[in-house]
Amino acid sequence: MFKPTLLTAAVFAALTSTAYADSIKGTVTDAAGKPVANARVQLMGTNGETRTDEQGRFVLANVNAGEAELHIEASRFAHRDVHVEVPAQGLANLSVVLLTTTIETIDVKASPFHASATESSLPVSVLAGDALKMRQAATLGDTLKNEVGVHSNFYGGVTSSPIIRGLDGPRVLITQNGLDAGDASRVGPDHSVASETSTATQIEVLRGPATLFYGSGAIGGVVNVVDERVPTDNNTRAEWMLQRESVNNEKLAAGSIVTGAYNIAVYADAFWRDNGEYRIPGFAEVEPDADAVAGVVENTAATAKGFTLGGSYLLDNGYIGLSYGRLDREYGIPGHAHGGHEEHDDHDENADEHSEHEEDAVFADLTQHRVQLLSELSFSTGLIRAVNSRFAFTDYEHAEIEAGIVGTTFNNQSSEARIEVLHRTYQGWRGGVSLHYKHSDFDAIGEEAFTPPSETEMLALGWVEERHFGPWLVQLGARVERITIDATDVLLPDIGAHGDDEHDHEHDHDAEVIRVFDVSQKFTPYSLSAGAVWDFAEGYNLGVSLSRSQRAASASELLSFGPHIGTASYEVGAMFTLDDNEFVLNTKPIELEVANNLDITLRKFSGNTGFVLNAFYNQVDNYYYQQNTGLFAEDGHDHGDEHDHGDEHDHSGELPVYLFTAADVTLNGLEAQYVWQINAPFKLTLQGDYIRARLNGGGDLPRTPPLRFAAELAYEQDAVSADLRATRYMKQDKTSGLETATDGYTLLDASVSYRFDVGSSQLTAYLKGQNLTDEDARVHTSFLKDIAPLPGRTVALGVRGSF
Repeated sequence: MFKPTLLTAAVFAALTSTAYADSIKGTVTDAAGKPVANARVQLMGTNGETRTDEQGRFVLANVNAGEAELHIEASRFAHRDVHVEVPAQGLANLSVVLLTTTIETIDVKASPFHASATESSLPVSVLAGDALKMRQAATLGDTLKNEVGVHSNFYGGVTSSPIIRGLDGPRVLITQNGLDAGDASRVGPDHSVASETSTATQIEVLRGPATLFYGSGAIGGVVNVVDERVPTDNNTRAEWMLQRESVNNEKLAAGSIVTGAYNIAVYADAFWRDNGEYRIPGFAEVEPDADAVAGVVENTAATAKGFTLGGSYLLDNGYIGLSYGRLDREYGIPGHAHGGHEEHDDHDENADEHSEHEEDAVFADLTQHRVQLLSELSFSTGLIRAVNSRFAFTDYEHAEIEAGIVGTTFNNQSSEARIEVLHRTYQGWRGGVSLHYKHSDFDAIGEEAFTPPSETEMLALGWVEERHFGPWLVQLGARVERITIDATDVLLPDIGAHGDDEHDHEHDHDAEVIRVFDVSQKFTPYSLSAGAVWDFAEGYNLGVSLSRSQRAASASELLSFGPHIGTASYEVGAMFTLDDNEFVLNTKPIELEVANNLDITLRKFSGNTGFVLNAFYNQVDNYYYQQNTGLFAEDGHDHGDEHDHGDEHDHSGELPVYLFTAADVTLNGLEAQYVWQINAPFKLTLQGDYIRARLNGGGDLPRTPPLRFAAELAYEQDAVSADLRATRYMKQDKTSGLETATDGYTLLDASVSYRFDVGSSQLTAYLKGQNLTDEDARVHTSFLKDIAPLPGRTVALGVRGSF
């Protein structure tokens, strides 16, 4: 990587003197001519920016003579770009009119241009402010599940990751302030995402390929969790919240503070969350063959706590800061307990089965340490406008514990560095290059370590540019990576896999043959993207994006070979292939996954009505997915003599075998959101999304989200806010082989809040309810849909404050 001295020398070597005009002076008003105060006025391609005063006036000093582009933004108004010709003596009396909007226009921190969602050729969603506080949940996927095009792989309420347009796992990158979260959540659904939503300031969802900024791990999209752990100013402010929820007796306390003095800014946050097993309207099964348990999903209790400390040194041209965070989580893994079958036979029907389950239940104990260094430096003269640096080191450990004994431990130590060098506007183009490095040392040790230890290293060079051509904004980008995956002690055991037609399932474990070998794979994926945004009418635009993205299969997709409790399957990686019911090494080269994506977005973002319509088409060659082989293998546990498999269809103590296979697939869909500000207090939002995921050779991909519609009526007047939301999930019967259909269901949610002041603090008391009709809802995208439905009716009472 760059040495700091070399980087500093390169930056200052590019700085040259520049002749300036005097200034740009003007006013910002709304359509009625009223001044817009505190609007941000930015001179694009430079670091010059200012804010309007109470009369809407602004002054931008030290402006270059010639063509200039201003970007103006303000709360509740649509962003606006203004192109002007600045004479040598400066420009005075510039008048800018902003249009009101019902569509949120929050800046997206995931982009180096910090543009709003309405200015991107790719669809972007941002959840922030009160909306984020009201929707925050114990898991990231459940926090985002109501966003357009985003679903959750609900895992009994203890973990969940977001699914973007039917894609999840290694195709959706989870980041913290732009850097990989560094956890193991993309390995399996039972691994928790190591990010906390209660202390976040906003969460950004980039739908579609975002590989140019983040790499091939973002071929399906990015979820960026933003907080202030590295503060950019030292204005004193604080937020806190307390909440109690009924369905699982959840208790939550969280808070954060920013303060400082002189050139020093400091930040601290902490949270604590504890919940018991959650209640449901119907029945749940502890295990596939266990008795149904009425009213509760067992082994779904969880506790979590964490804190972050950070500080920054504030400079005239930016900041440099460091933070340390620790996260601890302990949670049950529902639907998995060994020994339960045997013990039920040894007790009479009045035995305390719940106690047995508690003794045998499997739970996870997660600890993460994370250090981040962030820096943004801007330069007023010369070729280089800004240098943004991001570094992170993460030490993650996830232990799976059964009967008080650690069975399997997952460790991931990762280092990441990204440096962005942005150039000053040249011939109307603004952009820059990025150098990105990532290293991951992952290992799993124990009886259910389904993937061997491996090291993954990535080095990438990226380039992005954009320019306005009249009403057109053109966005271009390219990225090339070098990825290496090295693993020792890769195992190829004889697992005695068999199908239903094999009557003799006996397998002599002592005679097992295990081959051990080393693997070294190298890949060079690249990505290209071209997009345009056309402002064809006042308050309207059309975005079109074309991209070609390549992805190298992850270590777990290549090297897995063992029982995975999270998916209740025996997973076999793409490095192996099936030959006459026996697994052998795959002699064919491992192909890159190649996605060709088209996105079309139509937006209306001014006036009392607004809408966003998205259509996408994604053709993916060599798409790696888990194919059910129809075979079964031992789950690796001793179940006693009763499992003699006398019945050829009895697979107790066994797991279905899934093989990672590459196939060509097509994903396409529609997303829509319509917002109507009916009058001052009432706003109606309608939205829906549809995803179709097919194998080109015939058949459907597993766990594809169903068609979904939602309607929300919101009220906001003076100190009171309220909303009522109904979401309809349609039946999903477009399923893969051996996958069952899922019935549709409707969820009814509501909330009300009241704001008031106590001294210098602003407080909000709120009440929110979810699944108010107590619907029996099974999530089709969940691995546990048959044993862990969504929670039943729940009410949460809370208070949050700020100063």
